[in-house]
Amino acid sequence: MLDKKLLDILVCPVTKGPLILDKARGELISLSAQLAYPIRDDIPIMLEDEARRLTLDELDSYR
Repeated sequence: MLDKKLLDILVCPVTKGPLILDKARGELISLSAQLAYPIRDDIPIMLEDEARRLTLDELDSYR
């Protein structure tokens, strides 16, 4: 998976806020932007166009 140092410096490109790693889904979660950025081949895809919108249930589960 992703290197801990890389995770420490990555932020949401939309809000510049922190990200949460969801290992099970292979995504980086931005609660402030309500987006999930995919991780493909251990590379985070930090593009808003590639992210999916989180549902209200998902947002609640990460809080």
